[in-house]
Amino acid sequence: MSTIYILWLRQVKKYFRSRARMIGSLGQPLLFLLAFGYGFGSIYSKAGGGNYIQFLAPGIILMGVMFTAVFSGIEIIWDRQFGFLKETLVAPVSRFEIMLGRTVGGATVATFQGIIVFVMTLVVGFRPENWLFLPLGLVFVFLVALLFTSLGTAIATKLEDAQAFPLIMNFLVMPLFFLSGSLFPLQGVPKAMEIIARFNPMTYGIDGLRAALINTSSFGILTDLVILAAATFLLLLIGSVLFERIQV
Repeated sequence: MSTIYILWLRQVKKYFRSRARMIGSLGQPLLFLLAFGYGFGSIYSKAGGGNYIQFLAPGIILMGVMFTAVFSGIEIIWDRQFGFLKETLVAPVSRFEIMLGRTVGGATVATFQGIIVFVMTLVVGFRPENWLFLPLGLVFVFLVALLFTSLGTAIATKLEDAQAFPLIMNFLVMPLFFLSGSLFPLQGVPKAMEIIARFNPMTYGIDGLRAALINTSSFGILTDLVILAAATFLLLLIGSVLFERIQV
């Protein structure tokens, strides 16, 4: 447990020490929130959808979480190149503990990022329907953070080129984001898109967060929680297996 805590603390400290990283990672969520929120707000309202900021905000919160979480995996490549990973792996602890400490640390950082984006949405006009459900919303935020940190870790264990990592992750992550119902309702979309969305774990994270924050859900909050938790556990398991086999 001490190894997990030390690696978790290392990840968190690195995040709070790098103010440029904190501020820079807020740029994309803020751009999406303002450009889409105000750009399509009137169209969404005229179509009978209501306040678009209310609909959009949960998706933008999880977008900030997702990108912060998945790109935490690149630190494995950097640590491998600079020799820190080799020093860590030769310690008398299991690789699973090392992987778990790094992953939970990355997920914690991504959760903090989600909280900051949530505060930004309040500034532009978003209001939760029931503040008492915020802790439940935080559960969905952390599960999404853990899911995509595990994905980033799994991919990073198979790569040695730090420049290739962001290209591959953008290729994987952007479709997951856009095909999750984050920017538009899934009702009425083409059948093929609806099927893809149902196999996308991000869909259930966003739907669950919407259920917690604005009391709107397409699948039911219990279904969202079960599917998201199962997908997170599966990716955590895959990431741990790949990390066990990592070569330094």
